[in-house]
Formats: sequence, structure tokens, C-alpha cells
Amino acid sequence: MDLGRTLLRPVAFVAGLHASRQLERFMAAHEHVARVQDALLARLVGEHAGTGFGTDHGFGAIRTYADFKSAVPVNTYETLRPYMERVFHGQFDALIPAGQAVLMFAQTSGTTGKPKHIPVTRKFLDQQRRGFNMFGLRLLRDHPEGWLRPILQISSPMREGTSPTGLPCGAISGLLAARQKRIVRKMYVVPPEVTGVPDPEARYYLALRCGAGSDVAIITTANPSSTIKLIETGQRHADRLIRDVSDGTTSPPGGLSSGLGARLRFRPNPALAARMEQGVRRDGQLLPRHFWNVASLTNWTGGTLKLYLPRLKELFGQAPVRDIGLLASEGRFTLPVEDGTAAGLAEITGNFLEFIPAGEAGAADPPTLRAEQLEEGGEYFLVITNWAGLWRYNIDDRVRVTGFCGQSPILEFLSRGSRTANITGEKITEHQVVEAMRLAGERAGTRVERFVIQGRFTDLPYYELRMEEPRGPDAEVLAGLLDRCLAELNMEYGSKRKSGRLGPVKPVTAPAGSMSAAEEECIRMRGGRGEQYKHQYLLTEVLPVA
Repeated sequence: MDLGRTLLRPVAFVAGLHASRQLERFMAAHEHVARVQDALLARLVGEHAGTGFGTDHGFGAIRTYADFKSAVPVNTYETLRPYMERVFHGQFDALIPAGQAVLMFAQTSGTTGKPKHIPVTRKFLDQQRRGFNMFGLRLLRDHPEGWLRPILQISSPMREGTSPTGLPCGAISGLLAARQKRIVRKMYVVPPEVTGVPDPEARYYLALRCGAGSDVAIITTANPSSTIKLIETGQRHADRLIRDVSDGTTSPPGGLSSGLGARLRFRPNPALAARMEQGVRRDGQLLPRHFWNVASLTNWTGGTLKLYLPRLKELFGQAPVRDIGLLASEGRFTLPVEDGTAAGLAEITGNFLEFIPAGEAGAADPPTLRAEQLEEGGEYFLVITNWAGLWRYNIDDRVRVTGFCGQSPILEFLSRGSRTANITGEKITEHQVVEAMRLAGERAGTRVERFVIQGRFTDLPYYELRMEEPRGPDAEVLAGLLDRCLAELNMEYGSKRKSGRLGPVKPVTAPAGSMSAAEEECIRMRGGRGEQYKHQYLLTEVLPVA
């Protein structure tokens, strides 16, 4: 261990003790889920009774969960928007109790095209920080080789805009990074200024340049495609990166602003550059192992994002991957404690959780179940109440119960929204489509990361597969394999195909790279963040005759 890490050990020990106590309390809570949830609901209702929302919904008379359900309907952001807009324009008591300052607004895309602004209070931020502390502690207990070694985080800036009262609007990950424990901040290799670089190619290059000379142990982001883009950017500019490492310079594609250039300083490292150059000659491409010994990757792995995992393995070999949990601008809802699974413990200490059975999701007044009432194997839509002013908020995430910890469910994220397509009664889900393509790719000896499935209504309706020209098998062969895999995963699809009510999947191909380019343009036009972008693999609107 080098001198710097030795000097940090006492501070890290104290921080670890604090996180250990938080984790112990969290794990103990799962043995008494109903009691913990009732106590949290009482606190939330009691503290918010004087807000505009609390007054309008009679919080002063709520004593039980039944009272709460009767007083507050299941909401979407659009039904809460009148209150959220009042908070956004400075009338904080519409949703936020007196004395709870709003620090920023977590900004994310809305279903109507208007952005959502989630108020971030200190209590809400503390809940998020506690979740990351516990997540990090479990990760380092399982992978101690990452202890007190650098972390490369790919995040977005907390200020991408400003509210009418001057508060930052952007990514809560930026605020979390800025307010993280000092011991953790010292481990970060990418300075906050880099997250604000507008050109994605330059931003990924700079992030890689900042980490290339450090002994990076953990790479953390939300979307695994960001980690892939990080390395692939280095591969496209390998000669430039090796030269920068050797000379101690920074020359991203497109150039560097003078202000940022003045803040980025590196020592020349010709020995590392020589090792990187040797690795490229040996392997034919730049790979992370040429300059890092990664202990763990942390990112989403559930739902459609599992398609990126084979590419991560190609780039990082056997480096373990841990899901960061069901995590959104609206809060943290699961805490994964194992590698190789998208499932995590329900976060019952910071959120009051309810669940709509998947089959009832379209009802005008859907029934809800509590956490302790769920069944293993059941699929549900998540409804949350927490310190962000979100009351019985249907976040529109579909989850599956994979087991229990004490009395509390272990939840796996499946998909965003219902994402169910139906032409003749087959009702295929995006989760099934992604799994079918994974199986089809395995059988064909290839991998397809970006594609879209959409129904087309003709004399014999069918599903259209739009993708880039596949590597290896003919597109017709791959479409046929996908068709068979869908029939295996969805008995109704299989029945409709067998009876002739549905035609086979038909492919439509595009040039290599065109779909990823369209994705980048979509992110740019929407003013969104690549780290949060989730490609939609199943479109539910049925196309007319071509």
C-alpha cells in the first residue's frame, strides 16, 4: 500500500464503521417490514400535514394505511404536476414541510415531453447517500482489493439548467458526488468539470484520460453502455491517448477549453504509455487491462440493459459486475448485495412502498399491495411515497419478486412501463423480447445490442425486427431464431404463430452504426443524458400496412 493510502486508513476506518451501523440497521429492518413501513408512513404524513398537498388530502385525519389509501389516490407525475410546478416556482410549502430546504431539482424526461423536476431536500439526499454508503460497503466487503483505490465515476452535472428561483436543475448524481464523504471524493479520478463537457466524444475521452494514469479499481455509472463508450472512445483514439499519457498532456478530439485545460494537470508517464502500446500490438486493440486492474464494475444490469453485459465481458474479462439497484431521480428502491443479479433488497427504510399487480396496471383505480403481501415470482408495478414530495406515485417500473429477506421482498427490475405489444392477443413484453434476442444471438453465435421490434398490421399481422446489419448470420436466419425464441417464452405468441393468426418475424436492416448514431442524436435533441438513456426495444403502437 502506498503512503497516501496508508494515511487515509484511519479516516476510512471511521467512515466504514458509520456505514456498517447503517447497514446493520437496514438489514434488521427487513425482519419487521410492516412495523418499519407503518412507522415511516406515520412520519411522512405527520411531517407533511401542513403542506398544501397534506391540507388538500386531509393528512390531519390519517391514522392508518387504510386511511391513507382512502385519502390519496395512486398518482402519476402529471397528476402531481400542479404541486410540483408550485414548488419549482418557489412555493415550497405546496409539497415540502417548513424547515426542509430544497437543494436542487433532479431533472428527468417526462411522458408528455415536459421535463419532470423532482425536489431534492436534505432528508431525501440523506436517504440517497445512505443507500450509496451501504451499497459501497457491501461491494468492498466482497471485493476488498478495491479498498482505498481510485474510482472512475461516469455521471452528469447537477446544474444543467436553473429553476425560476435560481436552484440547480440537473442530475442528482452530480449533487451526490459533490456531497459525498471526503474520503470517497478523494478516490474519484474524474473532476466534476468534465461531466459538463457538451461533446460526448470529448467527454468520454477526458474521463478516460483522467483515469488512465491511476490505479482504477471501480468503474461506476448507471448505464453499462456508458462504460462501453468510455473504452471504445479510447480504442478509436488509442494513438492520441498513448501519446497524452506519455507526455503528460490532454488533447481530446475537438480540442479543450482553456479554463478546463488549466485545471487538468498530469505527469508524463512513458512507462505506462509503453505498456499500453505493447498491449495494443499484442491484442490488436486497446483494452482496460493494459492500464487498469479493475476490481468491480457497477451499473444497471436488469431489463433491457442485460444485452450490454457480453460486451462488458469482452472488454473487461472476468471483472465482476454488480447492479447499482433500482435507482432513479425519484429515489433508491432496491439495494443489491450480490454480483451477477439485477435483484436487490427492497429499500423499505426511506420509501413507503406499494405494488400494483401487473395484470391490474391499466385499471382506473388499481388495487395495491404492501411489501409483505407480495408473492415470490409475482410481477408488479412499483408505487412509492417518500421525502421528495411523491405521494402514492406510480413510477411505472415493472418488477419481479425473486425471493425474500426476512419478511421483505427481493425485487428485480424488468422494464420501464407496461411495454406490452398486442396484435392478436399474444401480449408480448419488452422483457420477453430482450430475452428472446439474447437466446437467438446465442444460438446464432452473434450478439445484437440495438434493435427494435414493432407489430405491423397486414392481412397476416407480424412483428418487424429493425436492426443494424448483423455480424455473422443472415438477417433472415436471426429473425427466424428470434421468432422461435419468442414462441418458447410466450405461449400465446406460440399459439398465434401455430394457428396462423400471426406471421413470422420479418427483418429490416440498416447500415452498421446508424442506430447508435440515431440514439446519440435523440439524446442531444431531448437535452437528456446518455447515462440515463434506456433504448426502447419494443414499440407498442401497431404499424399500418407498409
